[in-house]
Amino acid sequence: MSVALFEPIQLRGVTLPNRIVVSPMCQYSAHEGSANDWHLMHLGNFSLSGAGLLINEATAVEPEGRISPGCLGLYSDENEAALLRVLKFCREISDIPIGIQLAHAGRKGSAERPWEGRGPIAEDDERSWRTEAPSAIPMAKNWPKPHALSQKEMARIQASFVTSAERAVRLGYDLMELHYAHGYLIHEFLSPIANQREDEFGGSLRNRMRYPLALLKAVRAIWPKNKPLGVRISATDFADGGWQIEDSIELSNELQALGCDYVTCSGGGITFQQQIELHPGYQLPGAEAVKRETSMPVMAVGMIRDPKFANEIIQEDKADMVALARGMLYEPRWPWRAAYELGVDISYPPQYERSMPGAWPQAYTEMTDK
Repeated sequence: MSVALFEPIQLRGVTLPNRIVVSPMCQYSAHEGSANDWHLMHLGNFSLSGAGLLINEATAVEPEGRISPGCLGLYSDENEAALLRVLKFCREISDIPIGIQLAHAGRKGSAERPWEGRGPIAEDDERSWRTEAPSAIPMAKNWPKPHALSQKEMARIQASFVTSAERAVRLGYDLMELHYAHGYLIHEFLSPIANQREDEFGGSLRNRMRYPLALLKAVRAIWPKNKPLGVRISATDFADGGWQIEDSIELSNELQALGCDYVTCSGGGITFQQQIELHPGYQLPGAEAVKRETSMPVMAVGMIRDPKFANEIIQEDKADMVALARGMLYEPRWPWRAAYELGVDISYPPQYERSMPGAWPQAYTEMTDK
């Protein structure tokens, strides 16, 4: 029986064996941007998840582009060597395609780790740094005012994205995703809530898209032609006067014209005043609209934890892939359960085959026969 969730999908020269994606998930556990044993365990674990694609957490292109001092980076030789160690380990135990998400936190940077308060680090704390944004508008009243980027500084950050992408090429990642969502720097350029510039990068939708599009074009120019390049967007800000789904449709068309291969439709993050009603698939309307109104392949996210629901999303052509984050953290073998509940036979690492549904009685019989 053909089950949509477990059908392969081709993105340029990369074939994903199914439509399940391990979403990028910040771990806040790096040292000066470098991955360590935690990342080895974390990504190694998901390498054996049965998903069709594994994407590294948001990875900063500059030290000041990190969300917290514990965030991952790819801006130094030390960062690159540390990730090479992790990737080598993952590839020794699995053939899962692995991607990386490049990011810059913008005005939401210099923050405490979630379990240490999540808010901004005090400006007189030696761990803090000056944040940057399209406009000098703080995230909230208790957040510091970011430095408004000059065009020269914007060019520097774009060059940092390109340099980090070149490092990712050397590391041999199969896919790259650029982070244009969740209120971080590139989303800040897109949203009128954070972008109040008076030059050609602010004001109209066309102007607010100018820098994100130029960034995609620059990265696509050095990223291998046979490898997919995607973008994660906030399909809506969930806030009055902010970025809307109609804007995401236009952006997606422009991204595709420049060589973008898919968009992940997330949402929110630009303001604490957002109004979100949480429920399974709460971000699906954005993915559906982009899928319906463009020819861009779409990845859906947002509390998609029921295998039948995930399969319906693909089967009913609401999205092309589904990505799980918190659900996968809680249940790292979620694809195994999804396959079982949907009646699909999948392969398991031979060391784990005795855990397969139906294998226990056989193993018990073989053991007692002896």
